[in-house]
Amino acid sequence: MSLKKHVIALSVSERAALEKISSSNRRSVREKKRARILLQCDIHCSPAEGGSGTDAEVARAVGITQWSVGQVRRRACASGILSVIARKEQENRKARALDGRAEATLVAVTCSAPPQGAARWSLRLLRERLIEMEVVESIGLETIRTTLKKTRSNRG
Repeated sequence: MSLKKHVIALSVSERAALEKISSSNRRSVREKKRARILLQCDIHCSPAEGGSGTDAEVARAVGITQWSVGQVRRRACASGILSVIARKEQENRKARALDGRAEATLVAVTCSAPPQGAARWSLRLLRERLIEMEVVESIGLETIRTTLKKTRSNRG
């Protein structure tokens, strides 16, 4: 039998926290499965107690693939036991073009009377008005369209 590359050794407090997470009704299924994986990978627990199994045994017991067990084990060794449970924040997430205040301004402008010479607000007119009001420096028409669609406003 080959040695495991990423060994999980839980302290008593970590084990108690993981047992609480795995039996909680307020946690997601993903979090509960990760907690059960870590509990079953613990080297301080005998196989009779449900611990220190191979990746295949743990995968069979939890109902996931061996690859997933290996990834959870690897991440637990790299970043810490309890940090593996929660979902990781996206690193390269782009900031929103319109925050809550800017969205409210857009809806208010949309509900106001259209400019002179226009029967109703077009997306281009709305873009020009937002830039004129210095709400944003630049904005795409699709961003305006999706924001208005989300808010269920009527452009007139």
